[in-house]
Amino acid sequence: MLSRTADHLFWMARYTERAENTARMLDVNYQTSLLPQSAAVSKVGWQGMLSISELMPAYQAKHGDVEPQRVMQFMVRDESNPSSILSCLRAARENARAVRGSLTTEAWETQNQTWLEVNRMLRTGDFERDPGQFFEWVKFRSHLSRGVTVGTMLMDEALHFMRLGTFLERADNTARLVDVKFHAVQSQREGPGVRLLPLELHPAQRLRLRDLPQGVP
Repeated sequence: MLSRTADHLFWMARYTERAENTARMLDVNYQTSLLPQSAAVSKVGWQGMLSISELMPAYQAKHGDVEPQRVMQFMVRDESNPSSILSCLRAARENARAVRGSLTTEAWETQNQTWLEVNRMLRTGDFERDPGQFFEWVKFRSHLSRGVTVGTMLMDEALHFMRLGTFLERADNTARLVDVKFHAVQSQREGPGVRLLPLELHPAQRLRLRDLPQGVP
């Protein structure tokens, strides 16, 4: 396999996983923001969201103070943010298009349809009407992409590079999550309790590790 082919397959899978991770964290913060809580606590939760992705400087340079709606817009549809859901799905689709011949018809159509549909949903205001449903859709499309890939691709180097991209991105996101939460715990010991991210996110992240193939070194 050519190195550039492996590179495109790796990043296609990695960007798809990143879009799901971003949707998952945004959904937790959005659902938590609907619960009774002070504005200060809500703000710190959104700061944690940006800290995990190391996007606080980029966000503040563009928007200044942390506000929930601005954070969601920045993390969902801002094309200047390379880690926004829109940017990730575009990058996944472009990487898939570059190696169209190495993918099955089903795998390519899944990536392409996801890109077309996310643009339609953002254009028609589906995200603003129901953010929670939009985040569920992003997660579903990521699950569909993985299922189609495993179910239709040959068990060869192409599939292995895609799986490698998926699991490396998942490990990276989990490490970032633990790092931010660790510093939140440290700050609680040193002063008033500060919650950087809802605790409910951690069980979800742990459950998603169950599909790791057995015997992975």
